[in-house]
Amino acid sequence: MKRIAALVLLLASTVAWSLPAYAKQENKSIGENSREARKAAKQQQKTNKRIAKKQRKAMKKYQKQQRKASKRRNK
Repeated sequence: MKRIAALVLLLASTVAWSLPAYAKQENKSIGENSREARKAAKQQQKTNKRIAKKQRKAMKKYQKQQRKASKRRNK
């Protein structure tokens, strides 16, 4: 009896969990889509800035190594 009750409860929670997600996708308005697009664009810009910063840092490190190497060769 407890197994059946647990199974029914699990099944009911699964159905209840999937319905709001489906309903949310169905009822999107135009404003929500543009909001999500702006949010995604902002996130992309943030990611691009982070990557650019890492590249600048790596380039500085490489240039510093090159300067040190040329100093060693000149001595």
